[in-house]
Amino acid sequence: MRDGATASDMVLVVDDNRDELNMLVDALERGGFTALAATRGEAALTLLERVMPSLVVMDAVMPGMDGFTTCQQIKRDARTAHLPVIFMTGLTETAHVLRGLEVGGTDYVTKPVNLVELLARIRVHIATARAAHGARLALDASGRHLFAVNPQGHILWSTPQAASLLSAAFGEGAVPPEPVQALLQRAVAGGSDTETAEPLAPAAGVGPARYLLPTGPGEYLFQLTAAGPSGEDILRAQIDLTLREVEVLRWLIHGKTNREISEILGISPRTVNKHLERIFAKMGVENRASATSLAMRIMAGKG
Repeated sequence: MRDGATASDMVLVVDDNRDELNMLVDALERGGFTALAATRGEAALTLLERVMPSLVVMDAVMPGMDGFTTCQQIKRDARTAHLPVIFMTGLTETAHVLRGLEVGGTDYVTKPVNLVELLARIRVHIATARAAHGARLALDASGRHLFAVNPQGHILWSTPQAASLLSAAFGEGAVPPEPVQALLQRAVAGGSDTETAEPLAPAAGVGPARYLLPTGPGEYLFQLTAAGPSGEDILRAQIDLTLREVEVLRWLIHGKTNREISEILGISPRTVNKHLERIFAKMGVENRASATSLAMRIMAGKG
C-alpha cells in the first residue's frame, strides 16, 4: 500500500461519466485504495446496503437521483451517516458547492479533478472519520448510545449501537420517532429539559431517550438506553468478572493507561496490573488490544 492507504480503505466513486469514473478508479487503485464504482445515485445506495466503504466521492450533477439527493439519503441512514462525502463540481458552480455542504457533504473538489489533491483529501477525511468512529465506539462501550440530529430531525451521526437500536426498532434510514421529535422541538426552542426522558419502543429493545445538549450549530445530541441489561452486566455474566474487574476493563476500553486507571479508581498501578492479568486469563486473551476488542464485541452482542 502507498502513501498511508491500507487494504481496508475502500472508496466508493459515483459518477455518470464513465471516462471520469474509470480515471478516478485507476487513480485510487494506484494510490493503494480499494475502489468501488457506481454510475447513478440509486446504484450507490444499493451498494451501500451490502458494503461499507471508508468514504464516498460523489459527482454533484447526475441523471436520475443526483449527488445531492444521494448524499441526503446516505446521511439520513443511521448506518451510513458517518461516511465522509466529497463532492465533485464544476469550477464555476458555487451554488453546487453550497448545496453539497448543506446536505451533509464533507468537502468538495472542482473539475477537472486534480488527482493528487483528491487523494490527499481522501486520506485526511478517512483518518478524521476513523478517529471519530473510534471515539463513538468507546462511548458505546461505556453504555452511552448517542446520536445527533439537525433541527429537521435528520440524524447527522450516531454511535454504532445507537444506530443498531434505532434501525431494529424503527427501520433502516428512519428519522427518530415522535417522542424524540418532541424533545427536539423543545431543544430548538431553548426550553428542553435534559432531565426528561421519553419512552420509545421497549418491545423492540429500545428504552427511553434523553436530550443532552447542543453540540454545534444546528446539531442536537441525544442518548438512547437499551431495554435490558447494560454492557457491564453482560460482561459480568459472560466472563464472570468481579465488579472491580469490570471497572478496570471499562477504563481499559477508554484507552487509559494502568497509571491513569489507578488514579481514577484510587488503587495502585500494581493492583491494576493484577486485575488485568486476571481479566486477560478469564477472557482468554494476551494483551490490552485483544481484551478491548473482545469486550466490545460481547457488549454489542457479537461475542
